[in-house]
Amino acid sequence: MRAHLRRRTTGIALAASVLLTVTVTGCDAAKEAAGDIVSSATAAAASAAEEKMNEVKDGVNATGDVNAGATSTDGDRTVAEITATNPLDKTADYTVMVTFKDADGNFLDSVVLNIDGVEAGKSKSGTARSNRTLSGDTKAEIAQALRH
Repeated sequence: MRAHLRRRTTGIALAASVLLTVTVTGCDAAKEAAGDIVSSATAAAASAAEEKMNEVKDGVNATGDVNAGATSTDGDRTVAEITATNPLDKTADYTVMVTFKDADGNFLDSVVLNIDGVEAGKSKSGTARSNRTLSGDTKAEIAQALRH
């Protein structure tokens, strides 16, 4: 009888071990799949932003004319005030690519913002709004700015 009980206990322990391994592996696979989805969405946002910037014709690099303010939340999105200061003697439009990064500097999202009709020698602001919900501490940075 004891041998039968020992085999049964060993069998139960083995089954529990397999179940635990499958459960943990399943969680890891789910986390990996979720990470892949976020990574794909992030890459798609970056690609779409690049395409929008490439649509600007006759734009001049104006990254030095544009500043990003601190980030905050608006509903479920991260936002930042972006200010363009026009140093020219005529009105100009700005197309700005803003990247959102986490506290470690990792890329989270990218958006393109137009600030139109910035008068000569003046500043004008617009709001960059993330494409998706971002978590944790975020920072907005000017990745590219074109004056046209």
